[in-house]
Amino acid sequence: MPFDVRRFDIYRKVPKDLTQPTYTGAFISILCCFFILFLFLSELTGFIATEIVNELYVDDPDKDSGGKIEVSLNISLPNLHCDLVGLDIQDEMGRHEVGHIDNSMKIPLNQGDGCRFEGEFTINKVPGNFHVSTHSATAQPQSPDMTHNIHKLAFGEKLQVQNVQGAFNALGGANRLSSNPLASHDYILKIVPTVYEDLSGKQRFSYQYTVANKEYVAYSHTGRIIPAIWFRYDLSPITVKYTERRQPFYRFVTTICAIVGGTFTVAGIIDSCIFTASEAWKKIQIGKMS
Repeated sequence: MPFDVRRFDIYRKVPKDLTQPTYTGAFISILCCFFILFLFLSELTGFIATEIVNELYVDDPDKDSGGKIEVSLNISLPNLHCDLVGLDIQDEMGRHEVGHIDNSMKIPLNQGDGCRFEGEFTINKVPGNFHVSTHSATAQPQSPDMTHNIHKLAFGEKLQVQNVQGAFNALGGANRLSSNPLASHDYILKIVPTVYEDLSGKQRFSYQYTVANKEYVAYSHTGRIIPAIWFRYDLSPITVKYTERRQPFYRFVTTICAIVGGTFTVAGIIDSCIFTASEAWKKIQIGKMS
């Protein structure tokens, strides 16, 4: 007897004339197809979309930066002339720079009575400060007005990712126009390194920061100290990492198979129960009639 491979067929076919179509079965089958289509489209949407996973760890993520952090500052002082406005930078590594001018621009405001300072510079990855003041001016004014409006203060690369909500420009929109004109302002910043890794594995390095501030009029034994706008910073040892991820294809296929198989199985059980109950009811009615 020749070997017949068909004996391994676990999906035996039932002749069509031995099956019985019903209205209930047709209704359940149509509902089943719509339900499968709905779940399939839901899973497909989830498979195409990416999710953002975040984690925390202790490390310096951007070791190739040379120990530097890029800073972008945009601030308006509506009552201080541009000739008086300057940026000073100092830190614990001994850097002390008065009147930083590289990659900076001063835009006159209010017919020249005010100034908008825009600058990009680097700071070392050590505690320090940078401040907007009149220290670099040739002649110090008697009563400098340090009321201001901060448009932007950001560190590192600019991240524009829809699903990442972070404090990358926490001081953006800070308004101190109604404060004491002779007061100094201290902004205490805690800078948090942040890494964003996309699906291709490319990483972008930025920094979030938290801020606390105080306003005060400073005095010494010689009299009132010239006010300034101080940004005192320190770095957090904790790094925040955001990673783009997409559901693996094998998991998507597995889920679709589970949806199709599970839906047909449950629908088959429901249809079988309804059909059995219907047949039993018919037999009861026939028994009563006889």
